Amino acid sequence: MLPLGALLLASSLGAWAQQSPAEPDKTLKPVVVKERAEAPEGKDALRATTTGIGKGNQQLRDIPQSVTVVTEKLVDDRNLDTLKDTLHQTAGVSFLAAEGGEEDIRLRGFSLATTGDIFVDGLRDPAFYERDTFNNDRIELLRGSASMLFGRGSTGGAVNQVSKQPRAINDHEVSTTLGNHDYRRVTGDFNLHTGEDQALRINAMVTRADNNGAGSSLDKQGLALGYRLGIGTADEFSFGLYHLKNNNGMNYGLPWIRPTESSDVASTTINDKLKPSSFFGMASDYNAGSADYVTATHIHRFQDGGELKTTLRKGQYERDQRAGTVRLCRKTTNTTTGVVSNPECPSALVSLETFSPSTILTRGSNLKIQDLDSLYLQSDFSRKFSGLGFKHELLAGIDYAKEAKNVYRAATPTTATAALTKPKTLAGTPNDGAWIGESLRILSVSSAFEARNIGVYAQDMVQVAPHWKVLGGLRYDSMKGSFDTTAVTGITTTYRQTIADWSQRLGVLYQPSDSASLHFSYGTSFNTSADTYSYSALSANTPPEQSRNLELGAKLDSADHRFTTRLAIFHSTKYNERNTDPDSAATAFLLSGQRHTAGIEIDATGRLTPKWEVYGSYMWMPIASIDKAAPTATRVNARASVHP
Repeated sequence: MLPLGALLLASSLGAWAQQSPAEPDKTLKPVVVKERAEAPEGKDALRATTTGIGKGNQQLRDIPQSVTVVTEKLVDDRNLDTLKDTLHQTAGVSFLAAEGGEEDIRLRGFSLATTGDIFVDGLRDPAFYERDTFNNDRIELLRGSASMLFGRGSTGGAVNQVSKQPRAINDHEVSTTLGNHDYRRVTGDFNLHTGEDQALRINAMVTRADNNGAGSSLDKQGLALGYRLGIGTADEFSFGLYHLKNNNGMNYGLPWIRPTESSDVASTTINDKLKPSSFFGMASDYNAGSADYVTATHIHRFQDGGELKTTLRKGQYERDQRAGTVRLCRKTTNTTTGVVSNPECPSALVSLETFSPSTILTRGSNLKIQDLDSLYLQSDFSRKFSGLGFKHELLAGIDYAKEAKNVYRAATPTTATAALTKPKTLAGTPNDGAWIGESLRILSVSSAFEARNIGVYAQDMVQVAPHWKVLGGLRYDSMKGSFDTTAVTGITTTYRQTIADWSQRLGVLYQPSDSASLHFSYGTSFNTSADTYSYSALSANTPPEQSRNLELGAKLDSADHRFTTRLAIFHSTKYNERNTDPDSAATAFLLSGQRHTAGIEIDATGRLTPKWEVYGSYMWMPIASIDKAAPTATRVNARASVHP
């Protein structure tokens, strides 16, 4: 060990000799960072302090409008598998059961169209399908008019599904859920740190359930891939791929029935002689669908703090629903031709008095087969700066959208007529396993819709005084739509429409402290006749409906900034609603209707103590009034109490 010790001693003496005693120590000045410690967000907390639903990452307290954020923790804690389940956790959202499995979502009493007011990472998510939460980081709900940000639609509000993004860490998670009716669900979330500023994230899902064998089985799979490079640098790129496939059952429900044959139609009631789980559809009925899209995003961060974000998305959505309504069979005779339909069924109206296990039921063919292709391109620029003696937060952007939807008819080939005739069944033999060859049907396009939209917007939030901010925003949209109906021989009718409209947004914020923010806001929105991706002779000539929203609200934080209470009083009005002209002589619908709602909202989210974390959402809407109805209709006032 002597040679090694001598070597170490020589090295020490040499280093000491090279350092002059008079040479000062080269030590950097200490850097002090002052920041408020807050509760973690996202996956580890119910409370959120930021949102991206306002076109750019913003503090919730700086948005003069009500926003509810359902974080990943709440989704996981309550096993919220679908977007519908998630929206049930936010007060003021209600659902109407529309025909064919669609969901008419209502917010503040107004329709939240599944084709126009639901977004993924700020881009429209246009098609109807059962949206799953396996790739959601959080769900953001903006309440009130939002056309200034998103364009047409958004009367009641907008829903933004925020996707999970790759992060510069290694983190993996697999979750399993088991439940009644053979419910099985497995999700996997794998985040791989692939480089200094690069990451890959993979989310996958498989769900199965038989739902008590009532024709509503679940069978869906999902896969989402995300890749980011240049994380946190001046130029960041991300690429995403999303795939969701559903192959579920379909149950149109049970027919309502009258107590007696002579009972008025208004007395129609639920048939309590049948179990709710009874299924009289076909074993070959199904509700299949898929959603596939790719997304590319580039973020450029300027040295002065500005940011330019550009996103391109190409999507394809398919829906193939083949099921049928179940009805009480009745013998009828055509008085003109004398043709008798359903001769084996009774002529009398079936009622609860005469209903028995031998009652004959018919099974219809209600088919909805359609696909939709979409292309979205948008750029959003944000920057904070000082000018004319004031502090500004500028947000501006431009977006382009192209949507094309085809609806198909399903014809029966002459060689398979017998095989595709749905047989009748008896009330006493549910789940009889009857099956027909749905794949034998011949498909052809029955209608085609296409729309192109360009939108340009700008808004500025100005700090006009130490505690006061004023926001103003304006957007212009130009949309061209076309709709063709076709027969076997070709196009039968063609409708065209060009819409150009403005949307406004105004807000005032008073922030006396870093824990209190009060606001007043005014916003407008518009709905076109093409909200359902179709036109008629009347709707193609009708201008958009108009809406406005007034809101007075507050966001209040606790002293430790771990608990937030949101309060709002709102008044929403649709003041030129479409109505049918009663004399049927007009060439367009009448914009003659008006209705409004008013109410209060309260959200409470955060950590009360280190061991108590709460989430609550409440709405009371005592007023839902139709102020002006169709010319021949009467004015109707409704009172409703809507709460969780």
